[in-house]
Amino acid sequence: MKEINLIDAFQDFKISESLDRPTLMKVVEDVFKSLLRKKYGSDENFDIIVNAEKGDLEIIRRRMIVEDGEVIDPLSEIAYSDAIKIEPDFEVGEELYQEVKLINFHRRSILAAKQTLAGRISDLKKNVLVKKYEDRIGEIISADVHQVWKKEVLLLDEDGNELILPKSEQIPQDYFKKGETIRAVVERVDMKNNSPVIILSRTSNKFLAKLLEIEVPEIFDGLITIKKIVREPGERAKVAVESYDDRIDPVGACVGMKGSRIHGIVRELKNENIDVINYTSNIQLLIQRSLTPAKISFMNLDNDKMEADVYLKADQISLAIGRRGVNIKLACLLTGYEIDVYRDDEEQEEQFDIDLDEFSDEIEQWIIDEFKRVGCDTAQSVLTLSEEELERRTDLEKETIKDVKKIIQAEFDSDKAE
Repeated sequence: MKEINLIDAFQDFKISESLDRPTLMKVVEDVFKSLLRKKYGSDENFDIIVNAEKGDLEIIRRRMIVEDGEVIDPLSEIAYSDAIKIEPDFEVGEELYQEVKLINFHRRSILAAKQTLAGRISDLKKNVLVKKYEDRIGEIISADVHQVWKKEVLLLDEDGNELILPKSEQIPQDYFKKGETIRAVVERVDMKNNSPVIILSRTSNKFLAKLLEIEVPEIFDGLITIKKIVREPGERAKVAVESYDDRIDPVGACVGMKGSRIHGIVRELKNENIDVINYTSNIQLLIQRSLTPAKISFMNLDNDKMEADVYLKADQISLAIGRRGVNIKLACLLTGYEIDVYRDDEEQEEQFDIDLDEFSDEIEQWIIDEFKRVGCDTAQSVLTLSEEELERRTDLEKETIKDVKKIIQAEFDSDKAE
């Protein structure tokens, strides 16, 4: 068998620029030393010279020339009579260097070496690929669509390496065609059947964070930091940002003049609405900002249970909840609080409130005046206080207070009935 049949197995030397050359040459040496040990029993007197650029090698055997009949170790010594057959000028005591031709090896040994070499180089490439992309996890890369399947998209990077974009990591509105160049973030590196699988993502929060870093120089320079990102891919995202420089408005810097910075990101994310809010450690204010674009009236917080009851005007409730509940869901994720939305009926109650003087035909004036003296000018202000509290504040008897409350409540009950 000619040398070229084995040399073909490591032509990768000339194209694998990303591989470490010393490591590659060491692998080749190890493979051929193994071949030599199988044939000669030892590799100690052999030199393997690898030419990685040309993709070939030489095997040189070293032996000392000794007198005929004095050969003790045939692997390291050669008789004088045999040496002069190779080169007539040799003398006893000289070292003989002889090239070992691959054609002298058994065919099966060469095929085994060829397969071993190809396998070792393949393993090296896998290790280099894993290292390359493990170091790039969280970075945005561009790749070309090679094949579109139902559950995933196969992409090729600039070196021809295969990358996978699963359906679960695609924005619902994503639609790809073969040959199209797309951007995604490196999510992780999996091993499948001893081969690395590079997983990309367009739904990861890291993808939005990196897009903001690209579009907003202040984030790249560290003047603005992203405190937290929550997303419903393709629908809405909320980004809490904070500035380390009081002169910089973090929200304005991220949005840009007339939305110039954020619009490019929105287009990349298939028109995903992005709410950029100013981060604060004041949880009440953070909840208020997280429910944007809704405006809240007031809220009750339970910090122990991490719950918040938020009250809004009727026309603001749908804004707070958002389409399919996305807005309030993201607000909960951003703040870490369980947020419940309630209708603020304060205005409604006020319009049904009645001045106490309106009851002068049923309640004596001196009793009305006594209620007014303690600040109870309206019917609702009397009803909201308990009988005990009114008795304590006024000079009225408990029975009188009970009668007054009954008269007032009857009026409200009749209004509701109507």
